[in-house]
Amino acid sequence: MLALVQITPLYWAGFVGFILFCLALDLGVFHRGAYQVSFKSALVWTLVWCSLAMLFAAALVPLRGKHEALDFLTGYVIEFSLSMDNVFVIALIFTYFQVPEKYQHRVLFWGILGALLMRGIMIGAGTKLVNQFQWTLYIFGGFLVFTGIKMLFAGDGGIHPEKNPVLRVARKLFPVSPELDGHKLFTRINGRRALTPLMIVLLMVETSDLIFALDSIPAIFSVTTKAFIVFTSNVFAILGLRSLYFLLAGAISYFRYLKVGLSLVLVFIGVKMLIDPHTVDDRATKWFQLQIPTTISLMVVATIILCSIVLSVMVAEREKREGGKKS
Repeated sequence: MLALVQITPLYWAGFVGFILFCLALDLGVFHRGAYQVSFKSALVWTLVWCSLAMLFAAALVPLRGKHEALDFLTGYVIEFSLSMDNVFVIALIFTYFQVPEKYQHRVLFWGILGALLMRGIMIGAGTKLVNQFQWTLYIFGGFLVFTGIKMLFAGDGGIHPEKNPVLRVARKLFPVSPELDGHKLFTRINGRRALTPLMIVLLMVETSDLIFALDSIPAIFSVTTKAFIVFTSNVFAILGLRSLYFLLAGAISYFRYLKVGLSLVLVFIGVKMLIDPHTVDDRATKWFQLQIPTTISLMVVATIILCSIVLSVMVAEREKREGGKKS
């Protein structure tokens, strides 16, 4: 058996460089101007990012072995699934601020770039914390169970910009233009630098992603604590978020039970972390450990999400047919 390749800073730099190249190619070549993203374009880009994630998983097999490749794939599915809820929140933000469809792509581009930076910092801090104080995995597990149950019974809170502390600080530091200035994030009012409404929307998007990251990042620690796998699976899931938004935003009514599915996923992952602390020193937890294979975790998460989507579509289609008969 060949020795596993060590993940050196060179691999980190190569991966980050590749991602930055893809983003630059996306905005600088394929989406230079402001325009409305079609369903077909969103579908193609969603498939592109998903394909790149699968190719990356395949490349991990000869480099780091099948186990880490499976960890990456499981982490990617978890992160991608949890990001769906973020898609619906972004749709609410765009609707609330009445953002023209031709400007939404650029807002999401900068939002995702900021999300990658924030998550990189959080993953670095979280990995160091878990490796140094492994008992924090139990805290993460309990937090995910609590969050999942809370999400299951919580209603739609709506969008409340006046309660956002980031927006309050931004408005104290800069004036806000009452009108859009194309797709610009900054403009000038009486010679003074000011925020455009698109920047306010961007700050709302970044804040929502920060909140979702508090759930999604602890969730992947149920699979692995290897920083490279945690980071790369998060990155690929976030990169597909923009195209996923344009793919699903027009069909939100068809996913009414997705939040229930995501709640169950969080509870399952939290319970798994509590009863299967496989990343903690076995000598300290051997008496308590109940191992759940990564393949089982992957199948459970995928089944929950798939069932919630299928059930949502079936109910929506039935109501549509019944509505047509009544009319």
